[in-house]
Amino acid sequence: MSTVGLVLISHSPKIVEGVKDIISQVVQNVSIELAGGTDDGQIGTSIEKIQAAIEQAKGEKGVLLIYDIGSAKMNAELAIEMSGLDSIEIAEVPLVEGAYVAAVESGMNKTLEEVKASVEKGF
Repeated sequence: MSTVGLVLISHSPKIVEGVKDIISQVVQNVSIELAGGTDDGQIGTSIEKIQAAIEQAKGEKGVLLIYDIGSAKMNAELAIEMSGLDSIEIAEVPLVEGAYVAAVESGMNKTLEEVKASVEKGF
């Protein structure tokens, strides 16, 4: 895929599924992968789920991670370190609004740096 991939990370699988539903109404050409909840579907986050989502979302232009609260950021940072990939960034934005803007910007074939800057500029 030639766009920046997105990984949405939340403590709840339902939250990221809902955000993806919203985004999919306006953007269809961007890889949006989900890492919601723990490995057994409970409230929390999972480094393994984040790693798997990164693998699915990565492409030529890289991956942007957007998270909800607290330990989600810490697990996102660990997943990035463990991935060994260079073109991964974390956006410091609200999950719903940030993911929406990131998907639109990515769908316009912008680079990872351009997508992250556009998203963070708005918040």
